[in-house]
Amino acid sequence: MSFFSKVFGGKKDDKIPTASEAIQKLRETEDMLVKKQEHLESKIELEMKIIKKNGTANRRVSLQALKRKKRYEKQLQQIDGTLSTIEMQREALESANTNTAVLQTMKLAADTLKTAHQHMDVDQVHDMMDDIAEQQDVAKEISEAISNPVAFGNDIDEDELEKELEELEQQELDRELLGTNTPAADTLPSVPATPLPSKTKAPVTEEDDDLKQLQEWAT
Repeated sequence: MSFFSKVFGGKKDDKIPTASEAIQKLRETEDMLVKKQEHLESKIELEMKIIKKNGTANRRVSLQALKRKKRYEKQLQQIDGTLSTIEMQREALESANTNTAVLQTMKLAADTLKTAHQHMDVDQVHDMMDDIAEQQDVAKEISEAISNPVAFGNDIDEDELEKELEELEQQELDRELLGTNTPAADTLPSVPATPLPSKTKAPVTEEDDDLKQLQEWAT
């Protein structure tokens, strides 16, 4: 059984683990090796205490402790190398797993976009936009035609109106400069304040009386 088979706990004919499963296994192995490191470091520290305690006075004990210390340090060095390899492999798997997820998402988006455009034709879209622009131009022409007061007596020459207005303004200005306030021709005279004398009746003569009697007889 190979090293990786031992790590992942399977045989050669077992199903290959997924990226997520492999990453989890590598993390578990890292944790195990870190604990092994801590154990070896504690053992090295213990051997150092034995060496310091005995020194050259108990040479045999000191040498045995030194040999064990060297052996533990070598194992610790190997574990450090193994941890570096596992960390790089885990990071590579995590990166590959992320890339796979990103690619799957991008493929899903591409398929969705393809489905959305399945019943759309670029030429038809351009034709539709041309039709919209044409109808907008027609609407603009209709609005301009409606707002143009041609059918409502707009046959008066604007230049003539401007000329007449200037003449009226000039006449008014001339009157102000000359100080004339001539009343208009159609202004009626004011009513006199004092009442007019009443007409006196002429005295009735005899001829008038005879004429009246003749008229009564004739009727």
